[in-house]
Amino acid sequence: MNRKLKMGMVGGGRGAFIGSVHRMAANLDGKIELVAGCFSSDSEKSRLSGEDFFLSPDRVYGSFEEMAEKEAALPLGERIDFVSIVARNDLHYKVAKKFLESGIHVICEKPLAFSKAQGEELRAIVEKSGLVFALTHNYTGYPMVKEAKAMVAEGKLGKILKIVAEYPQGYAIGAYDEAASAGGAISNWRMDPSISGVSNCIGDIGSHAENLAQYITGLKLEEIAADLNTFIPGRKLDDDGSMLCRYEGGARGVLYASQISTGDENNLNIRIYGTKASLEWHQEHPNELTVKFADKPREVWRRGNSYNGSAASKNTRLPFGHPEAFIEAFANIYLAAAEAISDSIEGNFKGNEAYDYPNVKDGVDGMAFIEAAVKSSANNAAWTKV
Repeated sequence: MNRKLKMGMVGGGRGAFIGSVHRMAANLDGKIELVAGCFSSDSEKSRLSGEDFFLSPDRVYGSFEEMAEKEAALPLGERIDFVSIVARNDLHYKVAKKFLESGIHVICEKPLAFSKAQGEELRAIVEKSGLVFALTHNYTGYPMVKEAKAMVAEGKLGKILKIVAEYPQGYAIGAYDEAASAGGAISNWRMDPSISGVSNCIGDIGSHAENLAQYITGLKLEEIAADLNTFIPGRKLDDDGSMLCRYEGGARGVLYASQISTGDENNLNIRIYGTKASLEWHQEHPNELTVKFADKPREVWRRGNSYNGSAASKNTRLPFGHPEAFIEAFANIYLAAAEAISDSIEGNFKGNEAYDYPNVKDGVDGMAFIEAAVKSSANNAAWTKV
C-alpha cells in the first residue's frame, strides 16, 4: 500500500470516551486516516463532531445508512476503506450488516451483536462477503498477553489444568444509595435491556475475561455454572457475576466479573495453571508477565526486552522501561486489521483467522457465553452448555 487507509466511524461523537480511544489508536502508527463518519443519531451532534475532527462537511452524515450508501458509491481510494463501529450494543448488527453488504470492511466494538442469533447471522454475512471483520477485544492487544499466548502454544506450561479470570470494577457502587432513593431509575444505557441486551456486567466486562482466557489458552468453554446478581436497587440487569467453567480438554476454571467491587478500578487479571508452569497477568500492570514454577523461583518477564518472543516484539513500540498501555493495545488490533485490509485491497487477503485480531467467530463465542451465563443463573446456577 502506498497510501493511508481511509477510515469512517459510526458513533463516538462528542462526549463519547470509547470513540476517542478508537480514533487515537487508529492514528497511532500513521497508517490510518479518519475521513468520514456518522457520529451520532442526532444529525446536529454528528455535524458538530465532524467539525471537531476537521472533516469535510460532505463526509459527515446524518445516518449510517446514508453514510454506507454514499461512501460505497465513491471510487476506491477516495471512499472509506473500512468503518469503525463504536455505537451502542443494539446497533452493532444493523450497522455492520449495512456496511458489509455495501462492500466495506468493518472493525466493531464488542459485544458482536444484541443477541447470539444476530451474531450468527452476522457471521454468515462476513463469511459470504469475504471482507475483513475485526472485533475490538482490546486486551488481546497487549504485548505480554501475546507473549503469554505464545508460551502456552509452545507447550511451556504443559497441559492446562486451571484458568482463573477476574474483572472487578467498583465504579457502580456509587449508584447504590442513589438508586435506592430514586426508586431504581436506569442511570445509563448499559442497564437498559432494550439497548444492552440480556446482560450488563457479564456482557460488558465478563465477556473480556472469557475472551482473554480463550485467546491465551486456545481452549473454548464447554459448560458454565453461573450466579449473576443485581445489587443496585431497581436495576433490570446484572452488576455482578461469578461462575465455574469447564473447558475443552478437561481444564477447569473460575470467572468473576463485578461492577460493585468497591475500591477496584479496572482490575482485569488472569492466572493460568499448567503441569509445568503457570502464568499471571494484570491489566493494571500490563507490561509485566509473571511465570511461576514448582521447583525454581518465579520469573517476571517485561515488555520491550530482547528475551521476549516475536509476538510480543511485533506489538511493542517503545524501548523497555517506557510503559505501553491501553491505547497501544487498541492500536495493535487496528494495526493487524490494517494489514488485513491492505492485503484485501491488493488481492492478497488470507481470511480473517490468518491475522492476529479477534474476529466474528470470537464474537459469536462471546454472545454464546453471555446467553449461557444468563440461562444458567436463571436456573439456579445449573451447568449449562456454551
